[in-house]
Amino acid sequence: MTSEKRSALVIGATGLVGAKVVAKLLASEKYSHVKVLTRKPFTGSHPKLESIIFDFDHPDAALVEADDIFCCLGTTMKKAGSKEAFYLVDYTYPMEVAKIALANGAKRFAIITAMGADYTSLFYYNQVKGKVEESLRKLGYETLLIFRPSLLVGARQESRFGEKAGEWLSKLFQFVIPAKYRAIEADKVAEAMVSITSSNVKGALVYESDLMQEF
Repeated sequence: MTSEKRSALVIGATGLVGAKVVAKLLASEKYSHVKVLTRKPFTGSHPKLESIIFDFDHPDAALVEADDIFCCLGTTMKKAGSKEAFYLVDYTYPMEVAKIALANGAKRFAIITAMGADYTSLFYYNQVKGKVEESLRKLGYETLLIFRPSLLVGARQESRFGEKAGEWLSKLFQFVIPAKYRAIEADKVAEAMVSITSSNVKGALVYESDLMQEF
């Protein structure tokens, strides 16, 4: 007996991990429909792919519907330009989508936050990441999967000098750095997200970098 096919929705699909998540979902036999909601056109075509230009500031609830939601949204303080703009992308948008999707019948929500995410942190970045985790836990999803990668390795559209320097140092000292803190390839994070979300796990679960390294 074959298992029922699922639908997936991805936000943050144009990002480093998001694009890889979409590719893996399209290749997976477990998903029959993959919807991406983006602010700008998503390049690529596939029989299972539905790409929609989406206004995150004025969301159309009818578009936020799927079995499994993958949130790969994220920015940096430098790119956002202000704390308010950063909060909007890393907290407000994920929460709005999560609430609407749940009301529309979504069962599973997977999100990328960050190593060190903690709403009590003294660092604003980690504080916001931790806050979105805590708020998502209160929504009541059947399955909430939180992925906390360390430094992400991969080809980005924009250059981030600090991350490139960190990536180089991580590679240089990788044999003495614990797995949890080593730089991790974006492809491994995407593989972990898709593999675990498409399984039958339930509850609120957190996956640190050392577990994702296994993928």
